[in-house]
Amino acid sequence: MSLADAHAFAFSLAATLMVSVIVFRAGDGTMGAMPATEYDGDDDTIVAEIDPFD
Repeated sequence: MSLADAHAFAFSLAATLMVSVIVFRAGDGTMGAMPATEYDGDDDTIVAEIDPFD
């Protein structure tokens, strides 16, 4: 997933679930997005955090 696609997906996910969502870079260089409470990876791989209440 590209960075633009990951941001769009994260924004949609945050607005739908009303939770903080992070955008992260996977080990192979691709981007991903998931709820912040479920992320247990390395903090250095986080690209952005989207908070729907911000």
